Amino acid sequence: MAQVYLNNAATSWPKAPGVAEAVAGAVTELPGAANRGGLEDFDVFAAVRQQLARVMGISDYNRIALGSNATWGLNAAIFGLDLKPGDRVLTTTAEHNSVLRPLFALSQSLGVQVEYLPTDATGRVSPQAWEVALERLRPRLCVVTHASNVSGAANDAAALTALSHARGAKLLLDMSQTLGWLDCSLEAWGVDMAAFTGHKYLLGPQGTGGLYLRPGLELSPHLVGGTGIHSDLDTMPAQMPGHLEAGTNNEPGFHGLLAALRWAADNPVAEDREATLARLERLESGLAALGAAVVSPGRPCTPVLSFTLGSFAPDLIGATLRDSYDILVRTGLHCAPKIFSSLGINPKSGSVRVSLSRFNSDDDITALLDALAEIVAAGPEWL
Repeated sequence: MAQVYLNNAATSWPKAPGVAEAVAGAVTELPGAANRGGLEDFDVFAAVRQQLARVMGISDYNRIALGSNATWGLNAAIFGLDLKPGDRVLTTTAEHNSVLRPLFALSQSLGVQVEYLPTDATGRVSPQAWEVALERLRPRLCVVTHASNVSGAANDAAALTALSHARGAKLLLDMSQTLGWLDCSLEAWGVDMAAFTGHKYLLGPQGTGGLYLRPGLELSPHLVGGTGIHSDLDTMPAQMPGHLEAGTNNEPGFHGLLAALRWAADNPVAEDREATLARLERLESGLAALGAAVVSPGRPCTPVLSFTLGSFAPDLIGATLRDSYDILVRTGLHCAPKIFSSLGINPKSGSVRVSLSRFNSDDDITALLDALAEIVAAGPEWL
């Protein structure tokens, strides 16, 4: 039986065609990072920014600072905004630990007040509840995930941004789960900051990601060091993107991401999106027939589905699928521990999460449902 990979919300696999070759080429050839010694006839980082600007719906690609992942971008935004003691931050219970932990650190070190707005039962943020919380809290910063990594439910980023701006707050959007899957128009939406990663639905390698910063908004660098330009300055260069980019970046990884972005430009995700979501809906129906409790987010969503299965412990389901059927899913809290109460799931054991990519097939869904049917028939004591 061929291995079935269903953990794309963590890291996509397989990668886009050409990614591995691009990474290998960057490692075996002379380094070409611009202005840092080596070849300078091609700036891979500028090329990546240009491709990302198209995907993000922005006009100035130099407003994108590149770093190691979305966590890097979220930290750069959260710590770089120079929040002060007593400032308020509005976020949600759907957030990943890459948001929750920086905000907790600021609450402990500076006395920043953080409020976590519960989601609805799908994992989605209600704009009406968001507006009420904004009016009551009057935060300086709002942080929200574009789509839950647990339920797949996508939020209305344009509406949440407009509501935040109307109350004088800036909005940071976590696009870890959506960039490369959902159509994005950051400039039209008015988003102030948006963090992203390259290794999920952009289909690139790990160690790539970054932060978009709207024109006119500046951050204090959270990380300082060499930039290859203006080396005589005691401070980081004022202009973007170098203002936020300290140290040597992951050139091989960004060659891989560039290959993925170019492939996606020639093979738009829209060509496969509907078929992938149809597979997700088939999976949801099949799980329900087996007696599973499924979180059904409705659209818009990413191809992610969380479920529990009666008295079967999620971690044991995952281990059995891996060891006995060579099917890889994700179990537990998925680094988003606050969302489970809203979803009606035990916040100690979490869920089984299945996350598809455009490369999964109907046979993959059949294999998973058949395996789960055998597990159910055998009973919990078999696991």
